[in-house]
Formats: sequence, C-alpha cells, structure tokens
Amino acid sequence: MNNLDLLTAITVFVLSVLVGIEVISKVPATLHTPLMSGSNSVHGIVVIGAMLIAAEAHTWLGYVLAFVAMAFGAMNVVGGYVVTDRMLEMFKARPADQKPGAEQPATDTHEKAEV
Repeated sequence: MNNLDLLTAITVFVLSVLVGIEVISKVPATLHTPLMSGSNSVHGIVVIGAMLIAAEAHTWLGYVLAFVAMAFGAMNVVGGYVVTDRMLEMFKARPADQKPGAEQPATDTHEKAEV
C-alpha cells in the first residue's frame, strides 16, 4: 500500500465518521432505538468484514484486530436483537385480569401479615 492509497483510505474514514455523526445527531431520541435495533444487518456485515480481515491477516496484530472487530460486531448484533425483543414486549397485549393501575395481589409469603 503506497502513501496515496493510505491517504485516500484515511480521508474516506474521516469523512465517513463526520457524516455518521451528522446523520445520527439529527435523529430524535424517540426514533434512535428502533432505528438502531433495525440495523442488525449492518452489524452482520461488520462481522463478515472482520472475518475477511482475519483470512488475510499474517501477523499477530492482524489477528488481534480481527478478533476485536468480530467481538464488537457480534456484541452489536446480539444487543440489537435484545433491544428489539424488549421493545416488542412493550406492545404485547396484557391479560384481561391485569389492568393498568390495578393493584396486584401479594404473592410473596413474607408480605402477608400473620395473625
């Protein structure tokens, strides 16, 4: 890789970071979580890219960077699905005996007063 290729790669990276920050800062807080949980496919592409890096690596630094990239990518994929699952739980119908604001019967034996 010559200096011009390296400079081009660094320029693309820096511009990508700046554009990403600008786009994310315009997203309202109420939409941020649904949009990020829906972007699991992007994180999957990151994992595939890390696998390609690992296949081309020939030094210990390459292997370490590939491992870190795969670990972070996998955490993002799993975290996205966990957030999506938690959001979908909020929209499930409640059972008929569980009305919002209704007092729930005590199920713990320590809370009941003995006479």
